[in-house]
Amino acid sequence: MNGKVTQEEINKVVWQACDTFRGVIDPSQYKDYILTMLFLKYVSDVSKAKYKEYLQRYDGDTERAQRAMRRERFQVPEKSSFDYLFEHRNESNIGELIDIALADLEFANREKLSSEDGSGIFRNISFNSSNLGETKERNARLKQLLIDFSDERLQFDESHLENNDVIGDAYMFLIEKFASDAGKKAGEFFTPKEVSTLLARLTKSAPGSRICDPTCGSGSLLIKAGREVGSDNFSLYGQELNGSTWALAMMNMLLHGFDSATIRWGDTLRNPKLKEGDALMKFDTVVANPPFSLEKWGADEAADDPYNRFWRGIPPKSKGDWAFICHMLEVANEHGKVGVVVPHGVLFRGASEGKIRQQTVEENLVEAIIGLPANLFYGTGIPAAIAIFNKAKTTTDVLFIDASREFENGKNQNRLRKEDIDHIVTTYRRFAKSELAQGVVEERYAYVARREELADNDYNLNIPRYVDTFEEEPEIDIAAIQREIDALETELAEVHVRMEGYLKELGF
Repeated sequence: MNGKVTQEEINKVVWQACDTFRGVIDPSQYKDYILTMLFLKYVSDVSKAKYKEYLQRYDGDTERAQRAMRRERFQVPEKSSFDYLFEHRNESNIGELIDIALADLEFANREKLSSEDGSGIFRNISFNSSNLGETKERNARLKQLLIDFSDERLQFDESHLENNDVIGDAYMFLIEKFASDAGKKAGEFFTPKEVSTLLARLTKSAPGSRICDPTCGSGSLLIKAGREVGSDNFSLYGQELNGSTWALAMMNMLLHGFDSATIRWGDTLRNPKLKEGDALMKFDTVVANPPFSLEKWGADEAADDPYNRFWRGIPPKSKGDWAFICHMLEVANEHGKVGVVVPHGVLFRGASEGKIRQQTVEENLVEAIIGLPANLFYGTGIPAAIAIFNKAKTTTDVLFIDASREFENGKNQNRLRKEDIDHIVTTYRRFAKSELAQGVVEERYAYVARREELADNDYNLNIPRYVDTFEEEPEIDIAAIQREIDALETELAEVHVRMEGYLKELGF
C-alpha cells in the first residue's frame, strides 16, 4: 500500500485479531499470539519488498537477487513467510505449519532470535496448542487470524515503521482495552509511554553512551532512552526475567532496527547476565521500572553476592525496591546516571532501607526525587515517584518536585500531558545547571534541599517534608455571610406570602 501505516490502523487490525481468541484463552495471553504474528508479518513483508527491489536492480536475475538477500538483516525461509502460511490457511495442520515456520525462521536467524544459551524467542508459544481449542476449532481460529493479518493496512516495508514503537504501542493498546485482570498481569512489565518519555528525558544520554534497563520488560523504556540521544551513536542492554516478555523485547528491538541490542533472559538480582568477563558490565545510563516491593527477591543469597552489590546493606526480604536500586548503582560507571520508578515507601521506610538510603545521600548520589500523579500505572492506583541518582553531581543539593497534581484524567488510567512532562524536565535541567537557589523554587511544586536538611530529617526523602503543598483556606467574612443569610430569609418569607395567596385563590 502507499503511505505510512499508522499506529491507529495497526491497532484496529490488532484489536480485530483479538476477537479470534476471546473466550478461548485468558486476555493476558493474547499479546503472545497477536504480537508474534505481527512480527512475522513485518519480517515477511520487508523481505518480500527487498527481494522485489533486488530483482529490479539486477534486471530480473534471480540468482543475483537471492545472493543479495543472503546479506539482508533477516533470512525468511519460503515456508516461514506469512504469504506461504496464508496460502495454506485451509490446511488441517495449520497450527503445526505455523510452529514449523517460526522454528525455521528462528533457526535461519539464530544469532538474532536466540538468547546466549540458545533459547529461541518463539519457544514459549505454540499455535498448535490445545489451549486454542480442539483441532477443528483451532484451525478455524488460526485461519481467521491469518485473514486478519492479510489486511491491506498491514502491508509493510522498512520505511513504514521508522521511529514507531509498534510492539510497545500495540501492546499498550491491548492493555488499555482489556479488563483489569489482564492489566494487573501485564502491568508488571509495561511502563506507560508518558512515564517512559519522562524518565528518558530526565536521564538524557550523551552520544556514545551505553544504556541499560535491568528489568526491561517489553523494551519500550529502553528504546525511548536510546531515542533521546538524538543520534544512532549508542548501545542498548537489558535483562528480563519473564520468558514471554523477554521474547517481546527481542522482537521490539529488531522491529526498531536495534539488531545489536543485547537483551538477556534471567533474574537480574539472583543472576545478572550483563557482564564483561567475571565483572558486571558498566553503563553510562541505567533506567528501570522494577516491580514494586517485590517479595522473595533473593535476600537470603544477597550476603554472599559475588558482585558485592549490597555492601550498603541488605534490603528486607519482603521488599526488593532497594535491591534493584543497589544493583543499578553498582552497574553505573563513574559518571553514570540512574533513573528509577519507585513506590513512595522507598523514600521514607526505616530499618535496613533507611540505612541504605542514608548511605546513598552521604555518597552524594541522590540528585532528584519527583512525585508523580496517582493511577498512572496499569494494575495499581498508588502514586509512584522517580528517583534520579548521579555519580557526577556538581553540588550536594537535592531537588524535590511534587508533580502529583499535574495530569489529565483518563477513563482507566491518568495520563501525563506534554506540558506536565516539560514542566518537570525544565525544572530538573535548571537544577542540573545550578540555576536554582536553595529553598523554595516554585510554590507547592519544587524545592532544593541542602544535604544538612536531609540529615536533620534523618535522611527521610518523603516529598511533603520539603515541598509544602498546604493551601490556606480563604478567610471567611462573617458579616457578609450573615447579610447573605438575612437576604435569603427575607426572600424566603416573601415566597411564603405569595404561596399563601395562590392557595387562597385556588380555594385551599
